[in-house]
Amino acid sequence: MLFFKLSAFYFFYFAAVGVYVIFLPKVLHDLGYNALEIGFVFALAPLMRFLTPFLFLKQIKLNQTVFKTALILSVVCSISFYITINNFYAFMINNAILGASLSLILPYLEVTAIKILGKDKYGKSRLFGSIGFTIISLMLGQFLTHPYVALHYYLTVNVLTVLFAFLLLRYDDVKHDESVSDEPFSFFKYWPFWISIFFMQLSFGGFYNFFTIYETDNGISLEMTSYMWSFGVICEIVLFYYQAPLLKRNLLNIIKFCLAITVLRWFLLYAYPDNVTLAFLTQSIHAFSFGLYHSATIMFLYTLYANKKLAQQFMYGVAYGLGGFMGALLAGWLYGEYLFLYCAIFTLLAFIFISNKKLALQQGN
Repeated sequence: MLFFKLSAFYFFYFAAVGVYVIFLPKVLHDLGYNALEIGFVFALAPLMRFLTPFLFLKQIKLNQTVFKTALILSVVCSISFYITINNFYAFMINNAILGASLSLILPYLEVTAIKILGKDKYGKSRLFGSIGFTIISLMLGQFLTHPYVALHYYLTVNVLTVLFAFLLLRYDDVKHDESVSDEPFSFFKYWPFWISIFFMQLSFGGFYNFFTIYETDNGISLEMTSYMWSFGVICEIVLFYYQAPLLKRNLLNIIKFCLAITVLRWFLLYAYPDNVTLAFLTQSIHAFSFGLYHSATIMFLYTLYANKKLAQQFMYGVAYGLGGFMGALLAGWLYGEYLFLYCAIFTLLAFIFISNKKLALQQGN
């Protein structure tokens, strides 16, 4: 029953992510937002994801009360979309609050999931999130006839996410405020790692916020673009299911490979923006540039710090938070013919930093 409820949570959580990432930028574009305004809007949620973990160093404890508050706030923000979407500043504030809420929900439940299910079952449960993302991209691509249709979908899947999150609390026997080593948490100890994951997520700013707009501006239909999103996630699902043997190998080499192939992915999108076949090929690489990269990064980070829970919170904050924030801003500013060339350069920088000898020595320990 735990496996079912956790899988359902992932399914609806990432279905909501699918609505937000794939279709909401297009909705804002159709409502008259320009590229820079879209970049600002989608930069706020990642920024809050970066800032929020700092509150948990001393000031706040991530307990069930805080978690329940975050769940309720996410629903309130989903409802408020209807009221704020036509006002740029009000919509920015709404997204900031939503970002702070979401920065607590997934890390809280993932700590419980990993400890209870273990690495093998965790991956098989997590892949249902990718399935939810795929299904919503296929459905909404066909029914998005009016901007508010996307808001209806987002509210529905978010409410279902919150429902299953509340159901999972009965299994929450993990002490989220447990004491760890007295060693202080330090970014500087493994600074090349943190810079690398920052640049990797920076490169995804163009993809997450402007891929749909980029492809449709280059003559590819919205429906075909939604198929591309779905295809990429299907490839990701397959790799999630079979990745366990790969993760028993040298994690640092796996991360390097994922970064190298992601450079190729972004460059192909830049060089052939209107080629449907190559666009599908680049989407197949998502299995490596997100799926395998994400798993290998989390497991490698696990070997670096004694305070593993805080390290994971900061991983989400630095990568998906700060990296996502800066990526969204830069994508809005750089949007145009050369967008994905810049993305390729950012990923190349991530590869250079992760190749630091200090990290290689740590992997060998």
